[in-house]
Amino acid sequence: MARRSSTLRFQPSGGARAPQVPVGKKQKLSIERLAGDGRGIAFEGGRTWFVSGALAGEQVEARVLGARSQTVEARAERIITASSERREAPCRHADRCGGCNLQHMPHADQLALKQRTLAEQLLRLGGVQPQEWAAPLTGPEFAYRRRARIAVRWDAKARQLHVGFRAEASQDIVAIDDCPVLVQPLQTILKALPALLRSLEKPQALGHVELFSGTAEALLLRHTAPLTEHDLLRLRAFCVEHAAQLWLHGEGQPQADDASAELGFELAHWQLRLAYQPGDFVQVNGLVNEAMVVQALDWLAVQPGERVLDLFCGLGNFALPLARQAAEVVAVEGVDVMVARAAANAQNNGLGNAHFFRADLSNPLADETWAREDFDAVLLDPPRDGALEVVREMSGLGARRLVYVSCNPTTLARDAAELQQQGYRLRRAGILDMFPQTAHVEAMALFEKAEA
Repeated sequence: MARRSSTLRFQPSGGARAPQVPVGKKQKLSIERLAGDGRGIAFEGGRTWFVSGALAGEQVEARVLGARSQTVEARAERIITASSERREAPCRHADRCGGCNLQHMPHADQLALKQRTLAEQLLRLGGVQPQEWAAPLTGPEFAYRRRARIAVRWDAKARQLHVGFRAEASQDIVAIDDCPVLVQPLQTILKALPALLRSLEKPQALGHVELFSGTAEALLLRHTAPLTEHDLLRLRAFCVEHAAQLWLHGEGQPQADDASAELGFELAHWQLRLAYQPGDFVQVNGLVNEAMVVQALDWLAVQPGERVLDLFCGLGNFALPLARQAAEVVAVEGVDVMVARAAANAQNNGLGNAHFFRADLSNPLADETWAREDFDAVLLDPPRDGALEVVREMSGLGARRLVYVSCNPTTLARDAAELQQQGYRLRRAGILDMFPQTAHVEAMALFEKAEA
């Protein structure tokens, strides 16, 4: 057999592979439109570029954050020609912090982007359109966030403690001691936090810090080694100064430094107080959360004699207000500790007509005793992966009205298509502006089953 020439080179069947775009490379780009996540879209070098911090119609110089074969992720570092819609970011850290990606966009334009994203996903992926669009449910665009996670890392080589928020598409920590999206009590704590943490004797033992605001303010410190008595005293004094509870998270579950401490939030419209602990899911936007519950109950229109099912009930955020109106509420959650927490919240608020069950809602419901009786209405508030298994069985639950609260328009659209096949029509839909200054889209949809 003849020897193959060493000068031959073989290419993949698709032709020559485009050269890799290196991270850090700067590129001038013309932004043609916006993606659903708020990034600008440009086309250059045979690739699609997604550029954070850019608006449609702008000329920008962007730095590459990462690249795959046909797509490049980048961030605008210099605006060459600005859109007339651009505003100066209200936060001085917006160009470095990874938390808020739309501060350069007026709030009204943020809402329009979210509305457009929801409508496009429902139509393109679900093949459905609502009979009626609800107005966006909004609150303040700043000073809304009632919980936050602060990154902490000890640099042994430099002997320096980094405190702040993660940079975009990076593990780097941006030093931040003020954050305008936090509620005011947490802004005050955050401003003093870096100095406190850098004064501790064992900074290398620090993991991260979480801040909470509700019926009380709280600071949770994650630590990877026992704290010294000196450090505990400093932490306690800081929390006393800022009227905040101290919670510590070493091995096991978070524990309050004072065993009598209790975190909670109120739903004032129904005179309800819900207790929770660090690690439990709580909506970060208190004002929009309460407005969301008001709207959900208004759309569901529960009558005094009706039986209601609340799926993915969490702490009882919807179940407890529903129990103020319905004859009976059956509430289901997948985590035992949350079921216990929700049941305790119902008991503490004097609600004996709300009953809580644990079930894996990603599986069929046939074996669940609570699913064997019909319901008049259903409320769904699933995680990002949606509720496909549940909605596949919706007709069997007997409900003619269903409110679906979604944190992911993609899975909402998928599940809406399934509900449509079962005879439900999308009566109304709208966005919930739970996270201003970000492109995150929360939505609410009302489905009604046509009369036979």
